[in-house]
Amino acid sequence: MPRERPPPCRRSSCVRRGRGGDGPESAFQILLPRRAPLNLAAGRLRQRSPPDHQDLVRLQPPVLQDRAPYALAQAGIPPETVDTVLLASMSHLEQSPPAAPRVAHRMGAVSAGAMDVGAACAGFGHALATADSLIRSGNSRHVVVVGSERMTDIVDPLDRGTAFLFGDGAGAVVVGPAAEPGIGPVVWGSEGDRHEAIAHSAPWNGRDTEAAVRPTLRMDGPAVFRWAVSTVPRTARAALDAAGVTTAELAAFIPHQANLRIVDGAASALRLPPHVVVARDVVHAGNTSAASVPLAMEELLARGAVPRGGLALLVGFGAGLSHAAQVVVMP
Repeated sequence: MPRERPPPCRRSSCVRRGRGGDGPESAFQILLPRRAPLNLAAGRLRQRSPPDHQDLVRLQPPVLQDRAPYALAQAGIPPETVDTVLLASMSHLEQSPPAAPRVAHRMGAVSAGAMDVGAACAGFGHALATADSLIRSGNSRHVVVVGSERMTDIVDPLDRGTAFLFGDGAGAVVVGPAAEPGIGPVVWGSEGDRHEAIAHSAPWNGRDTEAAVRPTLRMDGPAVFRWAVSTVPRTARAALDAAGVTTAELAAFIPHQANLRIVDGAASALRLPPHVVVARDVVHAGNTSAASVPLAMEELLARGAVPRGGLALLVGFGAGLSHAAQVVVMP
């Protein structure tokens, strides 16, 4: 029997938390430095390719040392009171140790629980949903959610199917308690039978053989495009329904910045009203995988394109194949 749709949230009460009473409700918000300059200190990497000596972990700490404390200061939260750090990334090349504990330590959250989230381009949405659950359950009060990628480490510069698409970057948000709810239920899923649509060119254990080659990212572009143009609108509509809001109530649509055709195609399929701002940061930053949604959020905030308190529909999608979407209140 289908679940009854919850009544729409009033605009003043932001986004509904929980799914029709499933478990306790606990309001929280996303905190981001508004009107921050678009530079490294603000958590945005202007360059598409960092110097070769910068690995993924060294790429992230400057972002968190300068930008996350600013967001924490807005909420009056010292770094040492951060309970959990979640790092979404598909380009951290070490299976162990994970990158998140080092990121947490370098940002001053020395006692925080920390873990990597491996959901590729949908990773930020998965991490944000995990932060939601941690706060709702009472296991965490403040969670830093990071999306960070060094895609140049895993892309073949000679591969015409991927080299021109991907970029490097990092973005972070702080999720904490608030008087009113600030995030809607997540709608997510995966289609593991299509895992080869975005995959490595060779297994990493092949490096043990004499003829081993470095694995690089490969993508079946047409197959991914066909999947995305049907999956993104469907997932987006489900997230709107779960939050109890309509497209008319949105201020922004912020999908994963895969490419402009998919972004514009999804916006068109959703028939968004003219006032809804569509994030197109892919034009400047490229496809930064798990970092693309927080970077696009910050780009809209930095230029004042979205009002504080406006509702934004976030949709991540990519390798897996996997997807995740939720409605949030912009800080």
